[in-house]
Amino acid sequence: MAASARPKRLPNHAILDEESLKVSRLRTSQGLYNLAPKELFWQTRYRYLKDHGYLLRRRYTPGWKPSWLNTNLDPLFCEDSIMLIDYQIMDATKVSTDEMVAIKSFVRQGQEEQIAQFFASVRDSRNHCVRIHEILPDPLDTRLGLMVMPYLRPCNNPDFTTVGDVVEFVDQTLEGLVFMHDHNIAHRDIATANIMMDARPLYPNGHHPVRLGSTPDALYPVSALPRAGRSVQYFYIDFGLSSWFTPGSSSLVIGDVGRAEVPELSDTVPYDAFKVDIYALGEVYHEEFEKYKNTDFLLPLVEQLRRVQPEQRLTAAQALREWQRIRATINDSLFRWRLVPKSEQAIERVVNDTVAVAWEGIYHLKKLVM
Repeated sequence: MAASARPKRLPNHAILDEESLKVSRLRTSQGLYNLAPKELFWQTRYRYLKDHGYLLRRRYTPGWKPSWLNTNLDPLFCEDSIMLIDYQIMDATKVSTDEMVAIKSFVRQGQEEQIAQFFASVRDSRNHCVRIHEILPDPLDTRLGLMVMPYLRPCNNPDFTTVGDVVEFVDQTLEGLVFMHDHNIAHRDIATANIMMDARPLYPNGHHPVRLGSTPDALYPVSALPRAGRSVQYFYIDFGLSSWFTPGSSSLVIGDVGRAEVPELSDTVPYDAFKVDIYALGEVYHEEFEKYKNTDFLLPLVEQLRRVQPEQRLTAAQALREWQRIRATINDSLFRWRLVPKSEQAIERVVNDTVAVAWEGIYHLKKLVM
């Protein structure tokens, strides 16, 4: 008869000393780790989601009691102490495949549902819009729906580290923008926060869905593998403000909406929704990559995307063609070169460049051996 598996030994940092334990128990008794009011929304839907094949984390089980009660465990390293940050979106496990998904609660009005389902139905290599698994009716509020999507990670977490990372990001986001505009859909809320990535190639053993820098059990820090040489896919999300125009109709809209500070936004004066997307994507590139010394190749493109006068900006298709022209001038050997922050001091640069050269040598050695 096989010996029973031994319980996993907890790291020392997850165990509290006597004085810290007293403080922890006091804070727990005072409700510091209680479910927030908006988390209760998800707890009340736990069984409904489970019946549909989606399992929420232990924290959201009906009648949940903290796992650290009557132990000397530090709640900070107990997975069920971790609260949601964005209450509108819940992580879950799809039971049939054991894959992580994200479930968004949304109001079933406007065009968000139709646009999301349309994008999910189109098989096109240019389609960089998040796929929708299904949309469930909310069991307690007929105005709401529960949109089930793949779990994705912020596009800039971890940081971009090489020139090639930037090139790939621009490739996919511009291609995705052309795809949306070709189908007469303007996103209207393009921002870094609304571009996510499938980071599974960077975290083959996973990470916690809320505490992104930790292992799934929240016990240890976790590090990402480099993006270089791995297939990282980027996706536009959140079509809550998007507009779908009929062919040949005007693309003029009103509304000071979206995260980007676009010059022409107005609640009273109509503006072109597609040109707002162009400016907003230019803002993403500017905010994410202007801080590096060796991304100057992007400047001509960003300048044409961020022009104050909308009619002077490129269209999405023109922007992609301009980027393809610029991209062709970048030597492939530069793709693996690290991004150099403008704030980096000279001594830091010497050290970091030395390490980069060493890694480049290893790369070429591997190419010779293989």
